[in-house]
Amino acid sequence: MSIVACLKWVSHPGEPHDERFSGMSPADQSALEFALRQAEQLGRDVTAITVGPSGADKVLRDALACGATHAIRIDAPTTAAGADVATAIASHIAGAEWVWCGDYSLDRGAGSVPAFIAAHLLAEQALGVIAAELHDGSVHATRRLDGGRRELLEVHAPAVVSVEGATARLRRAGLHSLRTANNASIDVVPATTPMHRAEFMVRPYRPRARELAAPPGDSPLDRLRVLTDAATSSAARGEKVTLAPADAAERIMRALRDWGYLTP
Repeated sequence: MSIVACLKWVSHPGEPHDERFSGMSPADQSALEFALRQAEQLGRDVTAITVGPSGADKVLRDALACGATHAIRIDAPTTAAGADVATAIASHIAGAEWVWCGDYSLDRGAGSVPAFIAAHLLAEQALGVIAAELHDGSVHATRRLDGGRRELLEVHAPAVVSVEGATARLRRAGLHSLRTANNASIDVVPATTPMHRAEFMVRPYRPRARELAAPPGDSPLDRLRVLTDAATSSAARGEKVTLAPADAAERIMRALRDWGYLTP
């Protein structure tokens, strides 16, 4: 087993939650295409593997129709956590030289499975690849970084590469290949480790707390003025006046109306 394409059976956004409308995401299609190209270049076979129930056979048959040689389905729920999915996959592809994955799936988009697989296989990893060139024994990959920057990598086997959906377009399978794939055998194996359900929590975004220096000032009022920019703002907000109580109250009300806090 030299080249592996990891595929996920997912529902496409906007389509009914029906397994007849499920299939490979664009990222997984790109991964499969790169695996097929590399197999042609190196003269190797491609093994397609997925995790899911019997309905997931669809993505494996699509891969067989496009040129994959072997297909393995790990019989486990698709709601399993990414770490458990990676452990199950890695246990069945030990010895693989190249593992191609989509950078994220359409249902959750975590993109963690390729990294976990690389850790189990003790392999190099190139994640989130936006361009890849195949060479004899290596892959030249380009990764997207923050700030519009790019990272150029030279990856050698054993390695796990995850690609974005726009990196390659999956070849079109012929009619004969499609009919042959419908009758092809698929190796169905159980998960060798426990599969835990992925838990998700949705909560309001809260930015990370930052430690700031205390505002300068000898009195609480001085520090309050620094915090509210009253000490450096215009005279309308930072002026200091001494008035009789009735006049002071009227001055405060007038300022609040001018600032829009009270209606005229």
